[in-house]
Amino acid sequence: MKAAVFQGPGSMARQGVPDPGPVGPGDAIVRVDVVTVCGTDPHILKGDVPEVTPGRVLGHEAVGTVVETGRDVRTARPGDRVLISCTTACGRCRFCRAGRYGQCRGGGGWILGHTVDGTQAEYVRVPFADLSTHPLPSAVDGFDAVLLADILPTSYEVGVLNGRVRPADTVVVVGAGPVSLAAIVTACLYSPGRIIAVDPDATRLEAARKLGADATAAAGEGPEKLVADLTDGLGADVAMEAVGLPETFEACTRMVRPGGRVADTGVHGRPATLRLEDLRIKDVTITTGLVDTSSTAMLLHMLAAGRLHTSELVTHRFELGQMEEAYDVFARAAGTGALKVALGGPQHTAVQAPDPPAAA
Repeated sequence: MKAAVFQGPGSMARQGVPDPGPVGPGDAIVRVDVVTVCGTDPHILKGDVPEVTPGRVLGHEAVGTVVETGRDVRTARPGDRVLISCTTACGRCRFCRAGRYGQCRGGGGWILGHTVDGTQAEYVRVPFADLSTHPLPSAVDGFDAVLLADILPTSYEVGVLNGRVRPADTVVVVGAGPVSLAAIVTACLYSPGRIIAVDPDATRLEAARKLGADATAAAGEGPEKLVADLTDGLGADVAMEAVGLPETFEACTRMVRPGGRVADTGVHGRPATLRLEDLRIKDVTITTGLVDTSSTAMLLHMLAAGRLHTSELVTHRFELGQMEEAYDVFARAAGTGALKVALGGPQHTAVQAPDPPAAA
């Protein structure tokens, strides 16, 4: 089959790789129907995630069709259309029992496209399939549903819930990429008083306004002064960082009010300065986190009911064979206007589903 393979820092290529397997008792083999490029993938290409080694198939977000399951899988069957979660859960360790799937110690957590081969391929092996896939209603479009594999639960859990967004809060979101825009969408569920989006890109700021931001500021237009002016000098109740740069994290710590919360959702490749000499006396709470995806089922119900609107986040669609073009468009977002790129459509012309396992 063909897959997007990490070649080492700075390089990715779509090439032939072996079909996924063998199928373990709790695994499912899924034919990939819709897949995305995540903001984490460019960080991998830059070398910010050293656990990803050359030869790894990238990707951790997808919608697909189950073609084979292990003998212990109970909730997925061949032919089922499923959402593949970016976070894999064993279901047995102390963290999984508490719904903290991102911290799984039983072989799960963020492993797809990280420590095992991922979803940017024609087929993918999904470990712990009972907890790591979600059945999709037929009425839910795959290009909408794929956003619930990662960015919607990430923004909701690591941004909105960790930041404890409450009615009437002033929320500043630093960055207006896909996770940030999803954070604006999910923060609106809690009726904040004001949402302020900060980003250097005018196209993304326009998208932020369409999705619910009340005010926007380019990074070079004094966002800290804007936040101060809009809050009578107090600062934001919640500041969300979704860029992964030292300067954006540090800006969040300056824009948050005394007693406020900084929710960090970015993927950081360099150290940031934590100025405790200033923050200690402000009683600021700072949270980090890897998405657990414990909210995915709830978000999926909202999507199916028409209560969650995600389609505007996908700005570019490609066929599955156009992975390198999709990466290029996503990498040049300032020039292409890309928010989220998704791939689907004609596929699997030269690759057959893996043979079923031999009888035990």
